[in-house]
Amino acid sequence: MPALAVADALRAEGAEVVFVGGDRAELELVPAAGYELRRLRVAPLPRRRPVKAARAAITAAGAVRAARSVLRQVRPAAVLGGGGYVAGPVGLSAVLSRTALVLSEADSHLGLTNRVLAPFARRVCLAFPIDGRDGPRYVLTGRPVPPPATDRRAARARFGIGMTESCVLVFGGSQGARSINRAAVEAFAGARFRVLHAAGERDLNDLHAPGPHYDLRGYVSRFGEALLASDLVVARAGGSIFEIAAHGKPAVLVPYPYATADHQTVNARYMERAGAAVVIPDAELTPARLAGEVGRLLADPGRLAAMARASAALARPDAARDIAHEVLAAARAR
Repeated sequence: MPALAVADALRAEGAEVVFVGGDRAELELVPAAGYELRRLRVAPLPRRRPVKAARAAITAAGAVRAARSVLRQVRPAAVLGGGGYVAGPVGLSAVLSRTALVLSEADSHLGLTNRVLAPFARRVCLAFPIDGRDGPRYVLTGRPVPPPATDRRAARARFGIGMTESCVLVFGGSQGARSINRAAVEAFAGARFRVLHAAGERDLNDLHAPGPHYDLRGYVSRFGEALLASDLVVARAGGSIFEIAAHGKPAVLVPYPYATADHQTVNARYMERAGAAVVIPDAELTPARLAGEVGRLLADPGRLAAMARASAALARPDAARDIAHEVLAAARAR
C-alpha cells in the first residue's frame, strides 16, 4: 500500500511506473490500481533454518538474474525499493546496472534488505527517526498512506452508526490478530457503544458477535471510512499507525511481540510518547484490561480529544509526494 501511494504520486508527476513483485497481495492490488506488474520467484530468508535458508538463497540468485532481465527490458531511470525480500534482487540489480536507487523504510528499524542496500542508495526515506541513520543519505518522510476519508456522516451511515453514538474500531492487520480478536469479543460483549471489528478471515469462523451493537467482519474495504467513523481504535502497531494518525484517531495499541527487532513496540511507544495512544503489551492483554482501558478513555472526552489532536500532529500527509520527489530527483541526477 505505501508503494501504491508513491506510485500514484509519481504518475501524477507524469512518470511511468512498473512494479516488480512476488505472489502476495500485489498480485491483485497492483493490477487493480492500473499498474503493470512483473513477477519474480523469490522467498524470504529463514535465518534460523539452515536448509530452508540455503534453498531461499538459491532462489534469490535466480531472482537476481530475472530482475536484471526486467531492468534491461524496462530501462528505468530509477528504482524504488520498498524493503522486504522481493526488493532485494531488484535493488541489487539496480546497483549492478548503475541505475539510481532510492529506498523507503516503513518500520522503525532498517530491515535486512535495506541495511544491505543503503550504502548504495542515493536516498533512504524513513518513516520514523532511527538512531544512527542520519546525514544527507537519510531523509524523514513518514510512511505513505492513501488519502484519508473526509465525509464522517457518510462513513457512519455506511456502517449504520448514528452521529451521536460512540464507536470503537478493532483491527489487527490484513490477517487479523488472534489475541486482540479474542479479547475484544469478550471485553465488549456488554458494551453500550458500537464496535466495528475487522477480524481478518483466518479467525472469523471461530468468532461470534456478542450482540447487535457488535459489527464483526473479516475485512473492510475502503478502510479509511472505518477509521473516520470511529472515535477510538484498538489495533496492532505496524505501519497502520500512520493511517490512524492521518485520520487523527486516538488508539489503544497492542504491539505484535514477534515483529522483527520488536519494531511494533517501538512504533507504539512513539505514539504513546506523543500522547496519542495507550499501549498494552500483548502478554498483558486480557478482556478485563482492554475493557478497562477503553472504558476510561471513552468516559473522558477531554483526554480523548487531546489524544486525537496528538495523533493528527504525527501524521505526514505528504509522505508519498515527498518520496516521489526523491525518486524523480535521483532519476534526473542520474
